[in-house]
Amino acid sequence: MRWAVLLAVTAGLSVWAAEPPEQPIPFSHKRHVGTVKLQCKMCHPNPDPGESMTIAPASTCMQCHTAVKKDSPAIQKLAQYAAENKPVPWVRVYQIPSFVYYSHRSHLNAKAVCSDCHANVAESEKVAKEGDISMGACMTCHQMRKARFDCHYCHDLRQ
Repeated sequence: MRWAVLLAVTAGLSVWAAEPPEQPIPFSHKRHVGTVKLQCKMCHPNPDPGESMTIAPASTCMQCHTAVKKDSPAIQKLAQYAAENKPVPWVRVYQIPSFVYYSHRSHLNAKAVCSDCHANVAESEKVAKEGDISMGACMTCHQMRKARFDCHYCHDLRQ
């Protein structure tokens, strides 16, 4: 019986715990959030209408990195993206399915915090999918916060 529970727990964790993908430029959330104390929204703006958090352009990073670690090969690569006004080709870690309606802004307005879905990203040297963004996790959170969790709230049932 104990082995069955252990296998079930391990299998459940493997659904959302993953190795961090290789990124084009190394980035440490731990250093930027934990040490430098940047707020998530400084690097992840939430443009209208508010569904997605985006990633700031390389020029935003260069506001600090023209002086901080400017001789680092990684920062020089970042500077090249900024000079060419090209987006850094970050490898996406989290993806909300296209059949799910989700608004980051409405969740932030409801006092949700990034770590509610993204776990301890602020303590990560490399970002991996650490948080559980499954339907079950969302429904549990909605139940705990007494938020709506009927099917139509997040899904278009006509599909």
